[in-house]
Amino acid sequence: MPDTAPHTIYWHLAVALAIGLLIGTERGWQFRELEEGRRVAGIRTYGLLGLAGGLAAVLGEQLAPAVFGVALGGVAALIVAAYLITARDERDVSITGATAQGLTFLFGALAGLGHVGVAAAFAVITTLLLGLKPVLHGWLRRITAVELQAALKLLLISVVLLPALPDRGYGPWQVLNPYRIWWMVVVIAVLSFAGYVAMRLVGAARGTILTALLGGLASSTAITLNFSRLARIHPRADTLLASGILVACATMFPRILIVAGIFCPPLALRLAPAVGVMALGTYAAAVWLWLRARRHQHDPGAEPIMRNPLELGPTLFFGLLLGVIMLLAKALEVWLGDAGVYLLAAVSGLTDVDAITLSLAQMSNRGDLLLSAAALGILIAAAVNTLAKAGMTWFIGHPGLGLRVTGTLLPVLALGLVVYHEAPGP
Repeated sequence: MPDTAPHTIYWHLAVALAIGLLIGTERGWQFRELEEGRRVAGIRTYGLLGLAGGLAAVLGEQLAPAVFGVALGGVAALIVAAYLITARDERDVSITGATAQGLTFLFGALAGLGHVGVAAAFAVITTLLLGLKPVLHGWLRRITAVELQAALKLLLISVVLLPALPDRGYGPWQVLNPYRIWWMVVVIAVLSFAGYVAMRLVGAARGTILTALLGGLASSTAITLNFSRLARIHPRADTLLASGILVACATMFPRILIVAGIFCPPLALRLAPAVGVMALGTYAAAVWLWLRARRHQHDPGAEPIMRNPLELGPTLFFGLLLGVIMLLAKALEVWLGDAGVYLLAAVSGLTDVDAITLSLAQMSNRGDLLLSAAALGILIAAAVNTLAKAGMTWFIGHPGLGLRVTGTLLPVLALGLVVYHEAPGP
């Protein structure tokens, strides 16, 4: 039974009025340049709409539900009439104002029924959306067709495909779980897309280091390839480009911790000392090189790094690769023990670290692989992948770039392995 005490009703109606005044303030500010009487609805009208919604809800609850229905129909008729007049006289066909007016009445009704928190929260969200019109329209103007399609594909693989997959094991040792494999694919896709979006929002032209940091979230290999190519074209910028490559390589290490931590938190804790040392050491060297290169005015790393943030072909291939690695990891662990896992980690690390990280994290979480073996396998894959990127700086870039990058990565990797060996295990 709802609370019908007078002070409670006063409070609910006060909130309904406040909701209308809040939305009306934003609407009135948007059209503040118009002459008095030319605004369809301003702060007073919105305040009255909110209060009317609250009163209609209270009367419908106290007398009969039909009262609220009649009030809602009457308000809807007024809103439609005002819209038609505005569209005819001002040639303004936007329904934003009409929608805001209807929502104000409904939020007021929610408050009148006692759902004060929900009504107030969504009224604030509505006001923010109304006020963000220039920002949102600016984003729409900057979004390319490729980026829009990438976002829709991300929703497809996460919202549509993921819930439809069976959550059970198939194949040898029941190791192939379609739902879990695709869930890991979604996690990597989200991380990559987030890095791309961050880079687009900030702007690649803001600098090599920032581009490398944000681009490294999506693909440190792409950064290394691009910067190595640029170093061959701009050999005098090799110090600056080397710092960017090192930032991208260093960003791979916290990414490993994030991926491992999502699926097996104890594994992330086991990796944290060694991976943290490697990340900090590489970042420190990158900062030192960047400080040396500050006197250069040009910024060759200011071009976009990635052309497409998400493609279904590579995404499907990653899922297939992940399934194969999970099956091989289990098979080699059964046949060869930990040595088989380390061999697979080294081979996988030549092309990708995420897949082997996810596979070993899942095996460790299920208890199929010791935590220490999974951690060492991931470190081996990260080391091999890092050395492969160092090789790119020599063969795609030039020796000066290779010396700067390799001269940092080799000692840092060695230090990380020493820290892992000395750190107390679980």
